[in-house]
Amino acid sequence: MNSVATQLPMDTRRQAKFLYWMGWRICDIAEATGEKEKTLHSWKARDEWDRADNVERIGGALEARLVVLIMKDGKTGGDYKEIDLLHRQLERQARIQRYQDGGTEAGLNPKLENRNAGPKKKPRRNEFTEADVERLEQAFIDGCFDYQRDWYRASNQRTRAILKSRQIGATYYFAREALLDALKTGRNQIFLSASKAQAFLFRGYMQSFVRDVLDRDLFGGDSILIPNGAELFFLGTNARTAQGYHGNFYFDEFFWTYKFDELNKVASGMAMHKKWRKTYFSTPSSMAHQAYTFWTGERFNKGKPVAQHLKIDVSHDALGPGRLCEDRLWRQIVTILDAERRGCDLFDLEELRREYSAEAFSNLLMCEFVDDGASIFPLAMLQPCMVDSWVAWGDDYRPFHKRPYNDRAVWLGYDPSETGDSAALVVLAPPLTPGGKFRLLERHQFRGMDFAAQAKVIEQVTKRFWVTYIGIDTTGMGTGVAQLVRQFFPNLTTFSYSPEVKTRLVLKAFDVIHNGRLEFDAGWTDVAQSLMAIRKTMTPSGRQMTYTAGRTEATGHADIAWALFHALHNEPLEGQTGRNTSVMEIM
Repeated sequence: MNSVATQLPMDTRRQAKFLYWMGWRICDIAEATGEKEKTLHSWKARDEWDRADNVERIGGALEARLVVLIMKDGKTGGDYKEIDLLHRQLERQARIQRYQDGGTEAGLNPKLENRNAGPKKKPRRNEFTEADVERLEQAFIDGCFDYQRDWYRASNQRTRAILKSRQIGATYYFAREALLDALKTGRNQIFLSASKAQAFLFRGYMQSFVRDVLDRDLFGGDSILIPNGAELFFLGTNARTAQGYHGNFYFDEFFWTYKFDELNKVASGMAMHKKWRKTYFSTPSSMAHQAYTFWTGERFNKGKPVAQHLKIDVSHDALGPGRLCEDRLWRQIVTILDAERRGCDLFDLEELRREYSAEAFSNLLMCEFVDDGASIFPLAMLQPCMVDSWVAWGDDYRPFHKRPYNDRAVWLGYDPSETGDSAALVVLAPPLTPGGKFRLLERHQFRGMDFAAQAKVIEQVTKRFWVTYIGIDTTGMGTGVAQLVRQFFPNLTTFSYSPEVKTRLVLKAFDVIHNGRLEFDAGWTDVAQSLMAIRKTMTPSGRQMTYTAGRTEATGHADIAWALFHALHNEPLEGQTGRNTSVMEIM
């Protein structure tokens, strides 16, 4: 204890007081200072050591230590740092003392008075602090599956092209990646989709991301402006509206867009500067699509001498891990099996194999392109029907309103579910003039529902639309659905499938689509995939031609197409006005 005493100031009375405030007993202080215990008790009572508050005790110790350091000869760098620290702590002690003597909060924080003196400054819209961005980035990385981390590691590549399975979170991932890039770098982000409705999915994912992580809103309509100068644009694939922008661009479902070559010229021009990045991602469509040569690298060879031609391996074995190819495009293929193997636990593969035919499973989930040469409805025929519905239909159809199509008539087509199958419902707006266009306003798919639940879905739709016609297939479970639907819609039209009935349904649909009289949102690739699956085949007896999509009790596909056929049938093959309300029963 003597060694402690020799390090303290020479004023024994003050030295004893500090030791007491440090928690020493009087007997120990007497031994350390050499004073009598009686004297120490006298000092303690006279100077009221016990009545001193925290501010006085700490302030006195700070002052004593500061004096010692100031009087010290040969100060070190550490001494000067400690002197500066002690001065700042003394200032803090003085503000606390002022506050205790009846001051205000400004006594504790001098900046508070200045802040309150001026007019209140509103926080800027969509402003994020560095801490906010760090939280978003950490949540983003933590929420990635392994294959999405491949995309993240390749985000510095000039061009990425990704062929993917359905529903593995690509749009969800790239929406968050782009938002973070905008917040961190100030670069613009441009989202091209088959339709504007599809492009707005990016915006919805961003807003949900910010709300979930930071519990705040991200504001914006057709674009989102960030105070650091970055702007995020949400565009359909109308080449005229896509011009004039610049930034990183994300091209969603590029294998399903109409006139890809024309649009890609515009898109590439938006990211011509070397600081911008280009990202293409899509499920596969047809090998006849204009984007197929872009994917395989054949377009790179066009117009070049044979000696400069490149042969790019676009097999799954080569591109499964992701690879920077010879034409400087980073490519990757992610099938549903890849997704499951690398952490995605969102699927029941056995159930999906039961629901889809082998051909549909390969196309939709295993990233295999379709040779639609044998299809009744090849992609080239369907593409003119794929429109940007928010632009083409204007205010005629408002999907989020209580009455989306006001009081105009619509027709419903329903394809009930069977064992291992999915049910499909379509809402079709008939033309108002002879030879006009049909509009596919809504399409829904349902799985795992009994016939009563399926009928309930149809009833709910009739409350939102003025329904003048409903067509249902009564094969199998459809009989029960039709019986319940007839209770609230007596003029129901039913179909009992036979080769003749199927032929009539398909021929009517072919006439409408071939003549460009059908419109549906270009982002609804499932509608196009369903129609492309329809093939002409022979009946088991080999005596008649029929149409099928490989439907059996174990597999189901093209349910949206058949539901659409049921609705279109309300117009006779030779044509009819949209005011037709006649029904017929086909048995």
